[in-house]
Amino acid sequence: MRFEADTEIAADAEQIWAVLVDVPRWPEWTDSVTRAERGEPGPLTVGATARLTQPKLRPALWRVTELTEHREFVWVSDVPGVRTTAEHRLLPLPDGRTRVELAFSQSGPLAGLIGRLYGGLFRRYVRMEADGLRSRCERG
Repeated sequence: MRFEADTEIAADAEQIWAVLVDVPRWPEWTDSVTRAERGEPGPLTVGATARLTQPKLRPALWRVTELTEHREFVWVSDVPGVRTTAEHRLLPLPDGRTRVELAFSQSGPLAGLIGRLYGGLFRRYVRMEADGLRSRCERG
């Protein structure tokens, strides 16, 4: 199961990156996250963790597995039977705007069942995140 949302933001990638990697402040710009806590202080790096609480879902622990500064980060959350991977990509455009691509995918023996049960919710949440990030970055 894979869910995607993208948007173009009238801001440069560095400005958007600063908002995106400030994980504890996500509840300020997306209603899909009610609480976000980093597992350790300092910048977001490979191996860093965060615990996200989202409406209608159990809290999840996420671990960063890939990170290219100002361009992308990928993190995963594992529960028995399902691995969830979330991708966050920033693609600078020639006009100074930035294309943001968000993707959420699941694998494992229970992924199909979870996707059928929660697919609509996951689709809404990834769209909320893209729209909320755009609104936050464009208002300065």
